[in-house]
Amino acid sequence: MSNPFILIMAAGALFSAISQLLLKQSANQTHESFLKEYLNWRVITAYGIFCAVLAANTYAYTRVDMKYGSIIDTLTYVFVFLLSVLILKEPVTKRKLLGNLLIVAGIFVYGML
Repeated sequence: MSNPFILIMAAGALFSAISQLLLKQSANQTHESFLKEYLNWRVITAYGIFCAVLAANTYAYTRVDMKYGSIIDTLTYVFVFLLSVLILKEPVTKRKLLGNLLIVAGIFVYGML
C-alpha cells in the first residue's frame, strides 16, 4: 500500500478537518450582518479548501481502490477531534475519545481485511 495517491487522500482528510475548524471558528464569532456571516475569510477559505480536496480526491480515486478510499476518508473525524482539542480547546469527553478510538480501530480492522 505504498501508493502516493493514498497520501494525497490522507492530506485531503487533514485539510477537510482544517476547513471544518475554520467554519467552526467563524460560527463562534458574532458578525455585523447576515452577509458578513457568510462572506468572511474563514468561510470563503474553508469552502475553497473543500473544493480543492474534492478535486484531489476525485483524481486520487482513479488510482486508489475504493476500499482504501473509504478508510482514509474516516480519518477526517479523527483529525477534527484532534484539532478541536488542540486549537479550539474543546474538552475531551469519554464519548468523544471512545468514538475516535473505535474509528481508529475500525480503520485498522478494515484495512487488514
